[in-house]
Amino acid sequence: MQTIRTLEALRSGIGALRDGGASVALVPTMGALHAGHLALIEAAKRPGRKVVASIFVNPTQFGPNEDLSRYPRREAADARMLTEAGCDLLWLPPVEVMYPAGFATKISVSGVSEGLDGISRPGHFDGVATVVAKLFNQVRPDIALFGEKDFQQLAVIRQMVADLDFGIEIQGVPTQRDDDGLALSSRNIYLDDAQRAAAVALPRALGVAAKAIARGDDADGALASAREALIAAGFVVDYLELVDALTLTPGTDPARARRLVAAAKIGATRLIDNLAVPPREHA
Repeated sequence: MQTIRTLEALRSGIGALRDGGASVALVPTMGALHAGHLALIEAAKRPGRKVVASIFVNPTQFGPNEDLSRYPRREAADARMLTEAGCDLLWLPPVEVMYPAGFATKISVSGVSEGLDGISRPGHFDGVATVVAKLFNQVRPDIALFGEKDFQQLAVIRQMVADLDFGIEIQGVPTQRDDDGLALSSRNIYLDDAQRAAAVALPRALGVAAKAIARGDDADGALASAREALIAAGFVVDYLELVDALTLTPGTDPARARRLVAAAKIGATRLIDNLAVPPREHA
């Protein structure tokens, strides 16, 4: 696997990967890789396709009180994991390459970015959209893969790609989980043993609520019960909502695909998760 840190070398490396007609898949990450990221690499691997991963801890998507300085950075270990997973090229740009002196452009995606994390983390999705647009222009992939755990992020990127005519296929990959159901996340390393044991309440509460809503129980009641379960487990709930899976507006129509989405803090660690709500039984 090549590791590249300059744009000139990246363009040369991508050109070499495309020799012979291969297509290119991009897996953007912020590093601190785990099995969830490796599932993205595995999903990207296809005959006749080369896989590029990027690692960049993007400062513009962190708020002033968030964990940019604490965010785990494990470059050597991440590179080994990508090599073993069969990645072909690692794009590892420094901040000055991504945001050179005088950088003055921002991409803002309306609609799907405005609720949920858009309220809790002002400016976050502007940072996400801007850096992902830069990665797309740098790597020029045919397909890019993102985890469904960051469901709102995935919606924002899909909207941006459609609106700006990138011509890139966006593939969502199902959330990867530990054996007890907790969604894999680089931030899970911040949890102490007691918090990690309690954190399983998040996927369990979502699972109970999703099943209740699917069978036709009152959605507000199911959400209230889920919030109570999270509070009892020690969480401070940021949001817990039932939304339309396409628009991320309130999911009131059982005939449409819906998603149960949540963000909550346990200790100082903010976790997010989501579950699909299947069509209502006997609808």
